[in-house]
Amino acid sequence: MGSEEAPLLLPAPAVEGCPGCVMERRKASSKGRIPYKELFFVGVTSLASSLPITCLFPFIYFMVRDFHISKTEEDIGFYAGFLAASYMVGRAIAAIFWGILSDRIGRKPVIAFSILSVVIFNTLFGLSTTYWMAIATRFVLGALNGLLAPIKVNTAWALGLIVGPALGGFLAQPTEKYPHIFSKDSIFAGFPYLLPCLSVSSFATIVLISCTWLPETIHKHKVPEKDTKIVKALPPKDNYRDSPRRKSLLQNKPWVSTMLPYCLFSLHDTAYSEILSLWAVSDRKYGGLSFSTKDIGEVLAMAGASLLVYQLIIYRWVHKVRGTVNSSRVASAVFIVVLATYPFMTYLSGVKLSFALYSAAMMKSALAITVTTGICLLQNNAVFQEQRGTANGISTTVMSFFKSVAPVGAGALFSWAQKRQDATFLPGDQVVFVVLNLVQLLGLISTFEPFLVLPALPE
Repeated sequence: MGSEEAPLLLPAPAVEGCPGCVMERRKASSKGRIPYKELFFVGVTSLASSLPITCLFPFIYFMVRDFHISKTEEDIGFYAGFLAASYMVGRAIAAIFWGILSDRIGRKPVIAFSILSVVIFNTLFGLSTTYWMAIATRFVLGALNGLLAPIKVNTAWALGLIVGPALGGFLAQPTEKYPHIFSKDSIFAGFPYLLPCLSVSSFATIVLISCTWLPETIHKHKVPEKDTKIVKALPPKDNYRDSPRRKSLLQNKPWVSTMLPYCLFSLHDTAYSEILSLWAVSDRKYGGLSFSTKDIGEVLAMAGASLLVYQLIIYRWVHKVRGTVNSSRVASAVFIVVLATYPFMTYLSGVKLSFALYSAAMMKSALAITVTTGICLLQNNAVFQEQRGTANGISTTVMSFFKSVAPVGAGALFSWAQKRQDATFLPGDQVVFVVLNLVQLLGLISTFEPFLVLPALPE
């Protein structure tokens, strides 16, 4: 009977000196106990990789404004889109390389190098004095950060959605926010966005040192010829390792079919994050909320906190009751309803506005992670362990391409919308959220047949 949950993996014979085999024996001897130590190191490593992405959102509008690259205030969103996209463009170019490399030399060296790149280039981004310097440092940071190829930890990403926006919102422009601590003569006066970047780099430095205790999981040996013959001699229904899925990822229809919803939802999630920050901090005369970096940082941090609670406590129950695919479909459909309420928040103020925006942002986070986690589970369960580095590299490349298009498109759409406040049909930011919902609807449709092919195992 077909199953969407069952991993396509047979246990490999143990080989002395192989780190992958050591991990397999350790898991076998643990008798089902959760490996908290290993999960901790993997989690903080993923967190260090996610922080450079998330800390940017609260201050990107003001950073672009301070570069004086845009001629009008309405054009800031357009240039902010290219700055946000530069990281994803770099990651899209290099992700397959990092995936293949992690399958060949191991996950650990790729992870360590990626964290080192965060330490160096995230600091340089905070020291950017021109728009083009900021673009270049973000591009290189994305190209050298190959962390998504070896590992995917959604809980760490959820934590990153708390810490990153909080750092960006509270620590950007410190001489203006905290003049009694940071004087006008300090380095942070000339580089108002250095402090949050420096904080992220400092954490990444600690994580880089902790990579010493990070376990290697790759098997550094081939299946012996005698075992290969045994596998090939099995009846077709048991011969998973000789299936087309093992021979070529591109012949693996269940895995390939997950790419469309994965990319569409990634496109939507990135565009939403970009637009939410730009919309919230823009002036009310342009249909925004006139928030400060601190205000939007609080909203994003609260949404991230609710996401962490949801994923640690509630998601397991949702997944158990609804299943991987159905939970993703329901979450995607509800998300469309929630997002439709955003344009009407501009008519609110004070406590009503805070309640509406915080509630919607928190619901959005939970719904989005339900969709993303479900698609990631389908992807991992559709390939063998020894293919996962390459598979993640390919999916990260394609996904990063969509994520690089998202900020540019979102920024251009946002700038165009701000110039049509008096339009008869979908004036101002209403058109922005309608387009976001159309993308979400396409993602929802892609989770149904014939677009999505579920992996089937023999009875």
